[in-house]
Amino acid sequence: MAAAPDGLFGLRNSFHVGAYQAAITGSQSAPSHALSPDEVVERDALLYRSYIALGSHQLVIDEIGPRAATPLQAVKLLATYLISSGNKESVISKLKELLGDAAVGSNPILRLVAGTVFMHERDYAEALKHTNSGGSMELLALNVQIYLLMNRPDHAEKQLRVMQQLDEDHTLTQLANAWVNLVMGGSKIREAHLIFQDFSEKYPATCMILRGKAQCLMHMGKFEEAEGLLLESLNKDAKDAETLANLIVCSLSLGKPASRYLNQLKLAHPEHMLVKRMSSAGDSFDRACQEMT
Repeated sequence: MAAAPDGLFGLRNSFHVGAYQAAITGSQSAPSHALSPDEVVERDALLYRSYIALGSHQLVIDEIGPRAATPLQAVKLLATYLISSGNKESVISKLKELLGDAAVGSNPILRLVAGTVFMHERDYAEALKHTNSGGSMELLALNVQIYLLMNRPDHAEKQLRVMQQLDEDHTLTQLANAWVNLVMGGSKIREAHLIFQDFSEKYPATCMILRGKAQCLMHMGKFEEAEGLLLESLNKDAKDAETLANLIVCSLSLGKPASRYLNQLKLAHPEHMLVKRMSSAGDSFDRACQEMT
């Protein structure tokens, strides 16, 4: 007997490659009557996560009511966490409460949100505590990201191999492969570039795909080509954090001023790691100057 068609395949794919508006539109093509109750919740979670990715945090907070399913409550907590630094402690407390509830604590979307929040907090051990048992391709892909942030590409490769065994052609498996290849460097950069090039031929040119290709080109020393792709990405989303961060690095490598991109990043994403690192470096320089006077 043939397997039933996956009514959310296109929606998931759009979300994974960063085509968030397409995911929002696609959610309307997946009517509730054609989906199981769990699929309806997953559809709505993808819809609201797409709105979060586009910066519409308040819309998500307003639309998800107190009686919504636990996965949607988790997505609402993610929006609340990201909209203001003043909400962080209360969000983390509520997340831990839900994770400790035997009835809902193992939900993969809840664990995905928890892993994402703790990754933002740079509490990688706590993030892995909730994501490492797997349960979905998204959780495995998040593990890859966390291990790369921890400078443990060996563990990231192990997670990637698990993903390849489950579904080598899955969009998230291909993305995770590209992330690992970028970190490994050398000849692996070309392999990563081929993955992003393949994506650009299959899907709309999203910020995620354009950034990925640009990062590969930067590793190859092709900064002018990379700059063109990053500017194209910036035209799609003038506040995209990783596009701005990569433009800063690319501009400096080309000997061009990067202050405008840095100021944009500071205004839109004051908590971004690059902003904090540059601020810390500036403070250290100022202290050194004061000690010399």
